[in-house]
Amino acid sequence: MRIGELAARAGTTTRTLRYYESRGLLPARRTGNGYRTYDERDLKLLRQIRTLQDFGFDLEETRPFVECLRAGHPEGDSCPASLAVYRRKLDELDTLIGELRAVRAKVGEQLGKAERAREALAVEAAVPGGPEPVCELGGRKW
Repeated sequence: MRIGELAARAGTTTRTLRYYESRGLLPARRTGNGYRTYDERDLKLLRQIRTLQDFGFDLEETRPFVECLRAGHPEGDSCPASLAVYRRKLDELDTLIGELRAVRAKVGEQLGKAERAREALAVEAAVPGGPEPVCELGGRKW
């Protein structure tokens, strides 16, 4: 198949396919008249790349999966190098999850502090001549 058909079947653009070719992820086979030519194996490579990118893998992280498919394996994740990338990605995700949990805890603490401060101000404001509300971020009268 030609580049336009492959792009359409893979749900991408011809520009993306040329980029993948320039990065060595997609083979650059040409016909006698210079047209790029592709087959079902190339479509499988593209689907593997797309799936991994949908999972948050960057383009270079897809390389071991592509190489595994090119080596004739039925799946791109059946090679040791692909499994190593999965493990690294899981470690990265675990780190990010930990960081997000810490941020969430800080936001929760700040919310609790802000709610308590607001309640205290409401009580004090109910007293004639009580203090004027002051925002912790430096503004006045929230």
